[in-house]
Amino acid sequence: MLQMSVAHLQQICAHAQRTYPEECCGLLLGQLDLMTEQKKLVEVWETLNAWNSEVKEIMTSLISETSEKTDEPGQKSHAKSDRYWIDPKDLLAAQRHGRDRHLDIIGIYHSHPDHRAVPSECDRAMAWSRYSYLIISVDHGSAIDYRSWCLDDQHRFQSELLKVIEPSSL
Repeated sequence: MLQMSVAHLQQICAHAQRTYPEECCGLLLGQLDLMTEQKKLVEVWETLNAWNSEVKEIMTSLISETSEKTDEPGQKSHAKSDRYWIDPKDLLAAQRHGRDRHLDIIGIYHSHPDHRAVPSECDRAMAWSRYSYLIISVDHGSAIDYRSWCLDDQHRFQSELLKVIEPSSL
């Protein structure tokens, strides 16, 4: 289960709407209870979508090994409108920031412009276990849906309970 405040969700949705028609992305900093696997979001760490041609080449080869075929005739060339990449420098900065505050990276969020809040094969191929993956569906510039996902033992996404609460309940 992923637990967050209304303000956190509003911040993430605003980020998704600002970056439309491109995907936004960011990190979820918080606390993970190892016994229950419950995650409590404490801070949203917005990042820039660093997807570019170099990342595309690397990811295309990685993803094709796992099953998705990209850039075949009739398919679109992937860009920031349907892909995201968090620069490893941003990931390290967030880890350092979190460590100083006794927080861990507990998940990643990103948007799906004009698409459902359901993970793609690319999302699955890049996913790490134990993380929550919050996806925001943005339709014509407005955030309309959100869902959280986590990987099972077979590296498949399963829907994760998302509990959005008022700050006084955290």
